[in-house]
This record gives sequence, C-alpha cells and structure tokens, in this order.
Amino acid sequence: MTLLYAVIAVVVLMFGFVVIFGAPYVPSKRREVQRAFESLYPLSSNDLLVDIGSGDGVVLREAAKHGARAVGYEINPLLVLISRIASGRYKGIQVKLADLFRSKFPDETTVVYMFSESRDIKRMFAKIEHEATRLKRPLTVISYGFQYTQYEPKGELGAHFMYIVDPTVTKA
Repeated sequence: MTLLYAVIAVVVLMFGFVVIFGAPYVPSKRREVQRAFESLYPLSSNDLLVDIGSGDGVVLREAAKHGARAVGYEINPLLVLISRIASGRYKGIQVKLADLFRSKFPDETTVVYMFSESRDIKRMFAKIEHEATRLKRPLTVISYGFQYTQYEPKGELGAHFMYIVDPTVTKA
C-alpha cells in the first residue's frame, strides 16, 4: 500500500511540476488532429512537424500516418515514456524529454503544432519567430485551442488555427 501511495505521489508531482512550467496535459482528439492534417494543412513526406508539448504522442502518430516525420518535445517524463511506447511502430517519430525553449528546432522543420494557453502563447510564438529567423524561412504553425492576435490566421478548422510565421514579413 505504501508503494501505491508513493507512485501516486510521484505522478501527481510530475503533472503538477509540468503545469507550473507549461500548459497542462490535455489529450488531443485524434479525429480533430486528423482533419486538421487533411484539410487545414495537408501533411506530406516533405514535412517535418515539431509538436510543442507532445504529451502522449497522438499528434506525432497522426503526422506519421500522413507521411511526415515528427519530433515531439515534452517535459513530463511519464508522458515521454507513454509516447515512446505508443509510437514505437511508427517510422520517423522522435520524442524528446526536453524543454523546447532551451532547444533548437531540427533544420528541416516545416510545421509547428502547439496547444497553449493564454499565458504562454506569446512566449511560444516568440520561440517560433526566433526559429524561423534562424532557419531563414517561413514556418507554418497550427495552434489548437487558442488564437494569437498578433497574426492573422491563414486558415481555421474547429479549434485549430493556422498561421504562417515568416521572418521576412512584419506581423499584422
């Protein structure tokens, strides 16, 4: 019984710790992600998707099903483990236990998927702008759940909003 309490305490601490430093874990709805990757931004084998706060890896697996490579960044070790196990049979998926804000996007990145909340969205877009500038090319951003008022959405589908972060263009 003591072991059970210890495991529960560790899990609560892991998820509580993550909420302080990032968005809470909210599982993505596979069908909504699938529709976004078919209608809003059709992924292909030419794409490398970065998922900020990749959670259990649903977005990564949907990207792989559409032929894209995918890299997930997650700071919760339990979710990284779950995502790696669930994504093991898919080619082209990497799940990193890392703080995205201390990491660089892979050079081949074309699309960034994110779920954010209002307190973090400005910081996340600043990171994406920095990476687009470093890579010297536009990045497509798919934001789930929150609009970013500094950019005009190029497309919308349900709770998904698509933006283009272009380092050569001034924000709206």
